[in-house]
Amino acid sequence: MTDPRAAYERLRGGHLAAVRASLEDHVVRLDWSPERIERYRTQRLRALLAFARERSPFHAVRLSDVDPATATVADLARIPPMLKGDAQGEWDAIVTTPRIDRAAAEHVLSTQEWFSYSPDGLQVFSSGGSTGVRGVYVWSWDQFVTLACLAWRWQVRADRRAGRSGPSTLAVLAAGSPPHASTPLFDVATDPDMSTVVIPAAAPFEEVRAAVAAARPTHLVGYASVVGRLAREVVAGRLDITPGRLSTNSEPLTDDDRAAIAAAWGAPVHNLWGSTEIGVQAVGCGEGEGLHVCADEVILERVDGDGRPVGPDEPAERTLATGLAGYAFPFLRYDLGDEVTLLPGRCPCGSAMPRVASIDGRRDDDFRYPGAAVPAAAFRYVLGTDAAISEYQVHQTPDGAEVLVVGTPDVDAVAAALAASVAPHGLAAAMISVRVVGRIPRHEATGKLRRFVPLAR
Repeated sequence: MTDPRAAYERLRGGHLAAVRASLEDHVVRLDWSPERIERYRTQRLRALLAFARERSPFHAVRLSDVDPATATVADLARIPPMLKGDAQGEWDAIVTTPRIDRAAAEHVLSTQEWFSYSPDGLQVFSSGGSTGVRGVYVWSWDQFVTLACLAWRWQVRADRRAGRSGPSTLAVLAAGSPPHASTPLFDVATDPDMSTVVIPAAAPFEEVRAAVAAARPTHLVGYASVVGRLAREVVAGRLDITPGRLSTNSEPLTDDDRAAIAAAWGAPVHNLWGSTEIGVQAVGCGEGEGLHVCADEVILERVDGDGRPVGPDEPAERTLATGLAGYAFPFLRYDLGDEVTLLPGRCPCGSAMPRVASIDGRRDDDFRYPGAAVPAAAFRYVLGTDAAISEYQVHQTPDGAEVLVVGTPDVDAVAAALAASVAPHGLAAAMISVRVVGRIPRHEATGKLRRFVPLAR
């Protein structure tokens, strides 16, 4: 009988070899001129629009007034924005690969014991996302190669400029297990002499600290708040590691965490802004301010309330993204919900890739109880991966939490799973209640959902 984990690892090995081969091209792109970036991006856009119009009934309607053969970025304004409700509600009309639909994707998620590939080389992921609405996504083989290169090319460029070479160890602070995309995307050895260690970021912090100490990483990547907390442990003398390359992702990098990282290691930080839908939107170079947009593979449009593009000096209400590598499940003018601000001038690193200010976004604070601190990830892992839950909101109570869910879950099973998930963080015998509701109120002005609501202090 074939071992699914072994079969996955064999394909994964080939996938990582493809990433390392493609990195050479991607690192060179960082020094392209603005004109070359624009020419390349236009051709990539035309190819994607033609494919999506032919293979996706959903996009065929949206692109009926656009000629892919002559389209430019300016023509995207003629296409209505794509919302998260569209992506999940019209799933089968969007996907372009014939042998997978939403039911098949859900089957993969419900049966896989580890990450896996479909017969067509697709990877299926699920995420609760920053809004608490569950999403299901597929990445093709070529798409993963591109996204991994976008995530890592700045770090490779920096290593080469610094003359770093030889054996190295990358510690990956990520979800650690399916169905989240963070582990495959960040568990990437960018050099044949690099080994990697995956450490579940949602584990009790003492376990995370011990695992990082044992790994003695030369390179560290993970959730910004966890990397920041590790930095404070170094400053306090409770952790002894000296990584020369740091990468943060998945949540905003606060000024406090950035300052702690600087105090602990004095090493450049490559902060990343991404999403499961688009993959990687922008990455910091570690030298200049802000994040460099992946302008060769991603189109970002700052728009007003009606979805119309605004000028670089004008205020924008939200950002629409088009991922040029996403052929299996195209995201065209997808509403990310984040506001971005463009930074003027050329970065000191020399790259012409445009820059945006660091994304502030929403950061989920830990729930603090007497003698315990429970990370949002302990709730998110259970709620964001249950196929019967489409949306959730967690309200802290003095001895546990009250959870509102939209969907048809087994509330007793969910409550038990949540109690088990928070117990290792010091909240033994937590009182968890789960209640099904028709809808969860959102902020009247922004339309955003506050997923985690702490006790008033």
